[in-house]
Amino acid sequence: MPLSRTLPPRFLLPLAFVALGAGLCVWLIPSELQAITEQLIGFPDSDVAAHRARPYVLAGLCFLPSLAALVYACGGTLDRHITRHFASIFFICVTSLLLIWMLIDFAENLKDFRKGASPLLTAATYYRVRSPAIVLLLLPYALLLSLIYSLGKLSRDREIIAMVQSGRSLIRLTAPLIAAGVWCSMVCLGLNYQWAPTAEGRQSEILDAARGVLITAAKHVIYNNPDHHRLWMIGAFPKNYERGEALLNVEVTTTRADGSLISRLVAKRARWDVRDNSWTFESPVIGHFTPGEPPVIEVPDPPVLRQLWAETPWQLIKPGLAAPFLGIPDLNGWLRANATKHLTLPNKNSASPYLTQWHYRWALPFTCLVTVLLAAPLSIHFSRRGPGGNIFLAIVLSAAMIFTTSVVLNFGEAGLLNPALAAWLPNIAFSLLGLFLFHRRIADRSIYQSLLRFFRIAK
Repeated sequence: MPLSRTLPPRFLLPLAFVALGAGLCVWLIPSELQAITEQLIGFPDSDVAAHRARPYVLAGLCFLPSLAALVYACGGTLDRHITRHFASIFFICVTSLLLIWMLIDFAENLKDFRKGASPLLTAATYYRVRSPAIVLLLLPYALLLSLIYSLGKLSRDREIIAMVQSGRSLIRLTAPLIAAGVWCSMVCLGLNYQWAPTAEGRQSEILDAARGVLITAAKHVIYNNPDHHRLWMIGAFPKNYERGEALLNVEVTTTRADGSLISRLVAKRARWDVRDNSWTFESPVIGHFTPGEPPVIEVPDPPVLRQLWAETPWQLIKPGLAAPFLGIPDLNGWLRANATKHLTLPNKNSASPYLTQWHYRWALPFTCLVTVLLAAPLSIHFSRRGPGGNIFLAIVLSAAMIFTTSVVLNFGEAGLLNPALAAWLPNIAFSLLGLFLFHRRIADRSIYQSLLRFFRIAK
């Protein structure tokens, strides 16, 4: 008997999404495995386990639509009705926001795209690379708008009242929407593991290539090796520095144990040889310093070779890697290198941005769920009076959450607040507020008036 006759039609959708997820895995995972191999060659001290987990996370992302379709197929009639109503609006919101964002961004970057050999190909590459970060950015806004519209329409059409009178609680009615928030959080969690942060970091690289500017992995990096009393200052790391490309504008200062100068080597280029771990400094100028005597300047004609220096390019670049552009595996590697190898950081708060961003990688995705907790109770109304005040309040609270997150993160990165607290505090605070709003809605109390009364009392 054909499969379509033994299963209800709604179960064919999960099977279709399973096939789509398998196709995406076949397409995406081989290139991801190659990228992991290149990463481990360039950074042999990376967190290998975290990088090896990337294909599994990517596969999970590919099969998330099939999971959502399966949950939908297993839901009751009322759950599927609410889900269909919400999903159609959600798709329109995501598409509209994506088009608006791309039009604005395309207009801003059009001059840079036109400098490339193929402007359309450059633009396509730019938006393909940035797509994970774009999805991560737009999902909470799409959730907010779709919740406000879909629940508002259900309330205006008295469908919410009919559902409540049938014996369903508000929590049960909004369960499909909460599940949608959890699903969006899972999508964001997967993207935020590696691809969204690194996509943000690669946008300037693509634009630099279009403009014909030297593509660099990092600029103006300072690295201190306290074990050998050497301070490195590197002007620029070319894109392929880990494959032997020369570092540019390098200055290496060597000191004694008491901090007095021994020598300072300045070179236009410095190459590292992976075969014998040696450094070659081209066009060098060396200053030798003796206490109580004037410095002696040496300008060797041939390049200077240093064979006993232990520093490697991936060690030198780590202090120059921007924390917001690192995924969880790279943040793990940075934190482990600086926490266990006794490297002296430029100041005591140097690790704060990386710790804060590490916690934020896990906290940010749950913004979607918090958005549902804030918007759902404010979008439902039982009275004939329009829900304008509640909708305005939902938008204000969501904007306040975004602003609070930005401010608290800055405190965490500056070392003024515990990194874990800085990453999770907005989610915790606004989740509690969302639960309070649900309580007021279940009790059929005016949320807008209750909050106004609270602020009047507070004054």
